[in-house]
Amino acid sequence: MGKIERAAKAVATADRDVTLKAAEQRERPVVKATGLLAEIGDQPQLVATSIGTAVIGLIARRPDMIRGGLRMLAAHAAATFVKSAIKSSIDRTRPEQAIEDGKAKFEPGDSDDHEQTSFPSGHTAGAVAVARAASRDIGGAGAPAAVISGMVAVAQPLTGKHYLSDLVVGAAVGWIAEALVSAVFDRVAPVIEAQVATGPAADANA
Repeated sequence: MGKIERAAKAVATADRDVTLKAAEQRERPVVKATGLLAEIGDQPQLVATSIGTAVIGLIARRPDMIRGGLRMLAAHAAATFVKSAIKSSIDRTRPEQAIEDGKAKFEPGDSDDHEQTSFPSGHTAGAVAVARAASRDIGGAGAPAAVISGMVAVAQPLTGKHYLSDLVVGAAVGWIAEALVSAVFDRVAPVIEAQVATGPAADANA
């Protein structure tokens, strides 16, 4: 076995051992409470938050919140698409299930069993993507969004939902997805805003 293979095996072993050790605390009340709070990183909640932000922006006449909400929604959709594609091609037993069964797998596969779709963390991917998107347009949103996305990620191994490597890959998926979406969004949004500003309604009020 070469040095790279030995290093990879050591990292994989540490990833598994540290996560399973952390997951032993999953029945503690404080951990359960943290897990419930971290569910704000689930898909329905993130979609609702994104749409709600845009709606509030419309009501309050806040262009920054409208842009932010739409950017958040687009970034979340992109992150969800990528993480779903990865999940559908790799089977990985969730830590809590591995503890109960005493065995786990991490290999190519297409299982749709929830307990075999640990890799990567969808909660982390979505939370990171939405947090990054919010920070670009909405003043003061960066720090709170980062704290919330961090809380969502940290709760995953403690509650036995994901391995540390699931979080790392999930965060990378969210970060990259948001960056790509924003690269397009920053080109399209000004054009749309300019068209709205110079459209029929604007001409009528001129």
